[in-house]
Amino acid sequence: MAPVAPRSGDAIFASVERVNAELFTLTYGAIVRQLLTDLEEVDEVNKQLDQMGYNIGIRLIDEFLAKSNVSKCVDFKETTDIIAKVGFKMFLGVTASVTNWDADGTCCSIVLDDNPLVDFVELPDNCQGLHYCNILSGVIRGALEMVSMKTEVTWIHDVLRGDDVFELQVKLLKQVPEEYPYKDDE
Repeated sequence: MAPVAPRSGDAIFASVERVNAELFTLTYGAIVRQLLTDLEEVDEVNKQLDQMGYNIGIRLIDEFLAKSNVSKCVDFKETTDIIAKVGFKMFLGVTASVTNWDADGTCCSIVLDDNPLVDFVELPDNCQGLHYCNILSGVIRGALEMVSMKTEVTWIHDVLRGDDVFELQVKLLKQVPEEYPYKDDE
């Protein structure tokens, strides 16, 4: 039997069950607003959104791998390309591009021209330090950690702050070797 080819982001997006985009956007906005009310400090909200995203990412990777038929990626470059072209399309309905690679191939930018999380959103003056979509950086960090890549993910550009695009910087800190709980020869 021939190996199954990986599915494109468009094919996966067409076949997965979806929720109403406006409901999703408004629900996320309500979560951010409640965090701002409860935590009061914008930096704490940023940390909480990142942690929430991380927790989602460590679980979301299983669904991604099961539905996308993606085999093990060879390196960090291939992995970020799959995230941008397949992962973002599969879960958010948008594609992203990977740019600005450093010479070592350990740091790049994921650029989103469109972001459904920010429909209907304007940041008030007292929230200018808020990374409204920080949940996405946590999702990427959590998912990559589950495939043995310790990363740091930070926002570089944000349309809500007057930039032209949404840009996340993804920096590979360490490739964690896979450890197996037992030896095959025993």
